[in-house]
Amino acid sequence: MNPLGLILIAGGVFSVLGAALDWDFFMESRKARLFVGMLGRNGARVFYGILGTGIAVFGTLGVMGVVDLSSR
Repeated sequence: MNPLGLILIAGGVFSVLGAALDWDFFMESRKARLFVGMLGRNGARVFYGILGTGIAVFGTLGVMGVVDLSSR
């Protein structure tokens, strides 16, 4: 089991929860303000939900060994 996969899963779940639960500290962070400014708050929530889902899926595939996450 690759620990990087678990970190990716945790980060993806955090992003999905931040978007779904509309956490102020998450959506008002310095990096999120760019997307909130471009897409609006609801658009940024959708973006972070999709991004978090993709990261969590990628991490899951890494834990399962489908994707090689080892550095060379």
